[in-house]
Amino acid sequence: MMTAGSRRQLLILAFTLVVVTLGFGLVMPIIPFYMEMLGAGGAELGLLVASYAVMRLIFGPIWGSLSDRVGRKPILMIGVLGYGITMIGFGLATQLWMMFAARILAGILSSATAPTTMAYISDTTSEEDRGGGMGMLGAAGGLGAIFGPAVGGLLAEHSLSLPFFVAAGMSFLALILIMVLLPESLPECDRKPLSGDQPVLDLHAWWRALFSPIGPLLVLIFLVTGGLMIFYGILGLYALERFGYGTSEVGVIFTILGLVSAVGQGLLVGPLTKRFGDAVVIKAGFLLSAITLLTVMLAGQYVPLLVTIGLFSLVNALLIPAITSLTSKRTTLDQGVTMGLSNSFVSLGRIFGPTLGGLVFDLHWGLPFVAASVVMMIGFVLSMRWMKQKHEIQSAEADGD
Repeated sequence: MMTAGSRRQLLILAFTLVVVTLGFGLVMPIIPFYMEMLGAGGAELGLLVASYAVMRLIFGPIWGSLSDRVGRKPILMIGVLGYGITMIGFGLATQLWMMFAARILAGILSSATAPTTMAYISDTTSEEDRGGGMGMLGAAGGLGAIFGPAVGGLLAEHSLSLPFFVAAGMSFLALILIMVLLPESLPECDRKPLSGDQPVLDLHAWWRALFSPIGPLLVLIFLVTGGLMIFYGILGLYALERFGYGTSEVGVIFTILGLVSAVGQGLLVGPLTKRFGDAVVIKAGFLLSAITLLTVMLAGQYVPLLVTIGLFSLVNALLIPAITSLTSKRTTLDQGVTMGLSNSFVSLGRIFGPTLGGLVFDLHWGLPFVAASVVMMIGFVLSMRWMKQKHEIQSAEADGD
């Protein structure tokens, strides 16, 4: 059972993620208009989006490792402050290179936020409560994704740059709350020495991690993120080209995605992982995700499409928190390094998924759903194989005792 202090800390962290994801949602609908205003096209927009994911992939483990050395709070503050500064940079951009500079810097600095918040949760919760804590953070991120685009669209009617400045202001508010109310979760006695021989970016440690107990889980987090991003990356274009839906219909679709995801992660992850365990939730999540993706493809009208998309979102709301929770329990590395590695594989999925989805969509509108379903089914097969192996190992050890 969480203490009152742990709940308060979780709420502050959740608000921080709401701010970051709300800012992301605020500006994402505006970026294409900004790019058009600067004379850029689709290729430049794709590179701009990819540059952010690449920076998160590279720098997520670095920040996670640093948080194991200097503590969680200062790294979290750097991430939130950096995010606010880069939003101001976006708002002031008048040339294309300024947009790229702000986006790359945002990827470098804001990548400190997610691994540090997850490491903080790992520091301050029991294994029993960890899945629920991860789910609450996921739900917080979902709230930002729900309300951000709508608010950003309204603000942009006054000025294209206004959403960026509002996102920056919210970041600075979160920074003040962290400074004043959030205690450090990692005692000095548990920190790694700053003068140690281990480098901050240890590529050999990454490679060893793939062959450690969390290696299969890192692969699974890549697969689920890649499968999700195949779907999310083409969903708006799919709704437009297959059904001819406009912005209002597509807006409802994304609102349902965000709402269902937030409810699932906030209310269901904790109870389900406590009752059935992370492993069962992971296996069931991959299988049901592969099935619901195909039902989305087969839906031929608006209401069935909304229902099937809601089911898909609900299933996937359980997957990532369960995998993250099990990763934190199985790791033999420091929590900061572990969460940084996990976020790097998430970023890798965010690069892989939209790229594959866009390529196969040009061939046929249904292929992205098939591709995403195949990716999820691979995840199901691998999770069944790995969880079975773990069960056999544990049984053998029990027999030996």
